[in-house]
Amino acid sequence: MTRRTRPARRGTRPLPAPELAARPRPWLRALGLTAVVLVGAWLGLLIVGSVRTPVGPMNTTMALRPSLTGGTKINISPLGALTLDSHVAPVRLDVNVDQLDPLRSQDLVDHPERISGLQDEVAADVEHGTLDLAVRSCVAVVAGATALGLAVYRSPRRALAAGGLALTLLAASGASAYATWNPKSILEPRFSGLLSSAPSVVGNARSIVSDFNVYQSELARLVTNVTKLYDVTSTLPAYQPDPSTIRVLHVSDIHLNPASWKIVSSLVEQYKVNVIVDSGDTMDHGTSAENGFLDPIRDLGVPYVWVRGNHDSRTTQRYLRRMKNVHVLDDGRAQTVAGLRFAGIGDPQFTPDRSVVPGGDAAEQLAGDRLASALRDQRAAGTPVDVAIAHEPAAARETDGEVPLVLCGHLHHEGDEMLPYGTRLRMEGSTGGSGLRAVEHTYPAPVEASILYFDRDSRRLQAWDAIRLGGLGETTAEVSRHLADEAVGQRAHRRHAGATPTPTAPSPASPAPSP
Repeated sequence: MTRRTRPARRGTRPLPAPELAARPRPWLRALGLTAVVLVGAWLGLLIVGSVRTPVGPMNTTMALRPSLTGGTKINISPLGALTLDSHVAPVRLDVNVDQLDPLRSQDLVDHPERISGLQDEVAADVEHGTLDLAVRSCVAVVAGATALGLAVYRSPRRALAAGGLALTLLAASGASAYATWNPKSILEPRFSGLLSSAPSVVGNARSIVSDFNVYQSELARLVTNVTKLYDVTSTLPAYQPDPSTIRVLHVSDIHLNPASWKIVSSLVEQYKVNVIVDSGDTMDHGTSAENGFLDPIRDLGVPYVWVRGNHDSRTTQRYLRRMKNVHVLDDGRAQTVAGLRFAGIGDPQFTPDRSVVPGGDAAEQLAGDRLASALRDQRAAGTPVDVAIAHEPAAARETDGEVPLVLCGHLHHEGDEMLPYGTRLRMEGSTGGSGLRAVEHTYPAPVEASILYFDRDSRRLQAWDAIRLGGLGETTAEVSRHLADEAVGQRAHRRHAGATPTPTAPSPASPAPSP
């Protein structure tokens, strides 16, 4: 018996015959699994794939991060970063130098005999941190890929397959990094931030690659030298000047060096300083993140007179204005502090890095003219200024004949000059040892400051002690006494009387032996 098929109704189309559902193509499944593995591994590294480990007195964070180009990045906040094309692999090694632990650092200062074993301690810390990072990275990628695979596929078998594939990819990345490791690429690093002005730091980075033992020694030596720098200041000779003198500590160009505050505090205590004058460049980039570096000024115990440098921002200036013991001078404003009348002007240029085009000496000379005009107004009002302050020498020279003494910095070396109309220009070196710039040259930059002695009655400079401490790697301390030219005060105001300066050779300051 044959079965009849019901004829289709008029106006309707016959239904198509049912087909079997198409199975997903194998390459799509493989692509999906790969995406799950990569995303899961990346999340695992991001969440738990970093290690915080102490290296000597420093706290560091090491981590592996996904990258298309590989390489190594050393972050030294807030100074900048150093990027090295050390290898080609889908992972990058990040090393963050977080901070210098104050307790461990102070322990080294209090017990210098422990410095001899610092190298072994640093080597053990680095080895432990590297091993911990390798283990944690393996656990992170496996856990991340497995967890994401279980969430996507709802299958333990596929989740375990994702975890195993993630571990395989990590091992393959390590093998790729090892096979493409290129020590010579360290010769062409990329710098950012303040590190862009310190290419000589490559020498230390090169030793990391070529000879790890040498690197360990250099790292230990660096820490040792910093602690010695702290220690040297506690043994400086202390002078006992006549009680009728006013003692002024002149500092400049600290450039974010935290060791400077220990030095300044020691000098204030040993020389019985009445007031500190800072001629600028206390910071490096002038960002609000750097403001906490200025907090030790509150604890120095003496007034702090400050003018803005070309590395100091208006943000820095506003932060300092809120400190009770700080006297910020700008636009020729004058204040009497510790028996002396000071007037100063901030640097008209803000050039924290090379991306900013400076205005040159023309801008500095214009600022110096404004300061000179303010000095004339002060004298006309019967309140003559004893000491003028500017950051750059180009601005300071414009005050010639308007004031007995003008202080400046900027050039990172000490100097003394008698200007044609009788004003003495005292230029201070870098009290921060040029900050990070200390590594730019074969020999480290010294730490320099001066103690200025003023007569309380005449308010004129009588003498000064030039203090010079050895930079990183050195433990020398030199202190030399210089006598001021007695004729300075007599020649100071000839410019306003219409007199023509006599072309006489400036008499140099006379050094006296240190006790």
